[in-house]
Amino acid sequence: MEPQTPAGTAGDPVARPPEDEGRREGRTAPAEASLGAATDGACADALWELPVEPAQRRPQCSRCSRPQKVCLCPFLPLHPLHISTHLYIIQHPAEESKVLRTVPLLAACLPQDKCKVKIGRRFSEERDPELSNVCRKSDTLILYPGAEAANLEEFILDSPTYPSTIIIIDGTWSQAKDIFYKNSLFRLPKQVQLKTSISSQYVIRTQPTNRCLSTLECAAAALSILEKNNYIQETLLRPLQALCSFQLQHGAQIRLSKEHLLKNGLYPKPMPKNKRKLRKMELLMNSVKI
Repeated sequence: MEPQTPAGTAGDPVARPPEDEGRREGRTAPAEASLGAATDGACADALWELPVEPAQRRPQCSRCSRPQKVCLCPFLPLHPLHISTHLYIIQHPAEESKVLRTVPLLAACLPQDKCKVKIGRRFSEERDPELSNVCRKSDTLILYPGAEAANLEEFILDSPTYPSTIIIIDGTWSQAKDIFYKNSLFRLPKQVQLKTSISSQYVIRTQPTNRCLSTLECAAAALSILEKNNYIQETLLRPLQALCSFQLQHGAQIRLSKEHLLKNGLYPKPMPKNKRKLRKMELLMNSVKI
């Protein structure tokens, strides 16, 4: 007698119901599947026809560009500061979409005709004749650190023509470097830098070194020197201090500079393998200005 094969195995030709009599486990009858596909397609078409509702943004203050609930206008001067210097901010496009920006606060403190913001990566005489004309004037300065940059305070003492315009680049340090070196226009004005040991008060954003300042802080220091008025710096820093204080009270953390983190063994990421980046890290650890 041959051994029996258990029921339901491959060796047992068990009769199965015809495909059109119902649904096998895990499969759908062809007619029903076609009907379901048609229904799903109709539903999808109907969804595409629904009007798209734009995401609602919190109402913004027209002066400080902050949400109205966290408006910083009480910390701005009642009237724009009276200055004779023209300020041009060259802003990298990526900065425009950031929430914690300092340029709107800076612009809110100054007269509109004395503070202009130019957004872009590349500038030329054809694209921006106004900026080209400004860069070619002998009384225009550009604030950008480097070996060829003069100390602003010392420069204005010896300059035969007192500066009337200063250009500042707004962006991360790598973005600012890209803009400065890839636009020949920005190497026409006299290059100057700030000689200061003051640490940045913009503590909610990481800086490369302890001496790196935000765009607003650079403008505040430069304008106070050019205008010979320390009150300008105090007034421009007030909204920045309020911004940082508010953010820290609502969960933000103090961001220590990369220089501080490296020197104290607190840097959270592994050291880069790229030789150029590794060299930059070593310069930061040795307090060499890059």
